[in-house]
Amino acid sequence: MSCLETIQAYGLRSIGIGERLLPAKDFTLCEQFTLIGSGLIWNIYFGLFALATGFFLATAVALGKGARNPVVRKASEWFIFVFRGSPLFIQFFFAYFFFLSLKSVSPWFDVLTAAWLGALIVLFLNTAAYSGEIFYGALRAIPRGDVEAADAYGFSGWPRFRRIVWPTMLRLAWPAYTNEAIFLFHATTLVFFSGFPVWQQRGDALYYAKYFADKTFNPFVPYPILAGYFILLTLAIIGVFGLANRYLNRHLPQEARRRLTFRPNLIR
Repeated sequence: MSCLETIQAYGLRSIGIGERLLPAKDFTLCEQFTLIGSGLIWNIYFGLFALATGFFLATAVALGKGARNPVVRKASEWFIFVFRGSPLFIQFFFAYFFFLSLKSVSPWFDVLTAAWLGALIVLFLNTAAYSGEIFYGALRAIPRGDVEAADAYGFSGWPRFRRIVWPTMLRLAWPAYTNEAIFLFHATTLVFFSGFPVWQQRGDALYYAKYFADKTFNPFVPYPILAGYFILLTLAIIGVFGLANRYLNRHLPQEARRRLTFRPNLIR
């Protein structure tokens, strides 16, 4: 099988399109690059949707933590504490068995045991907690003069939040939020490595890298390929978020704009 035929056969294997059986022996570099790249589709799916939905919950949690209502404030604080204080691996593990127990109550909950939804919910809540703390810090850092100026111009309530507070919060939080987005995509490799099962060998990039490492007893080929894919993915995220950062700071002088820096967390 040529490399082009391999790409056609396994390029979309992780989502059920192509060959039903994985190669069993005599693995080529093309097969490893293709299947690990195919699995990356799942990592992009989890990261993209968790980030897109978690952004709005993170904003609500940040506002809740700064609210005057003690019930709302404490609920937001405990939400952040629980999801930031426990390892993501454990969250996947307990979430899967919790969804499994719900399945015994009603078959309607069966869909939650599938990784495409159950794991996405966990990632959504996890990134909302981390991002919520980032946004809360940005809210506290908004210059008081900006809010006073908004009051002087007659802005209050929702108009003040939409035009003054929220854009300033995003501008201050964006560099740290970019790092959270990068780490979220890296954390997606834990989905099939934890409690959620792989259906018909349709896993993510780490699943296929581990498959080749186990079959060949040589981890020094598939894992560097996996790392290379994630480096490219990280560069793409930095590029996209960099464009957004320039847009958020477009009104500032060039020397006053905050630059994006990649500061990865060593542990989740």
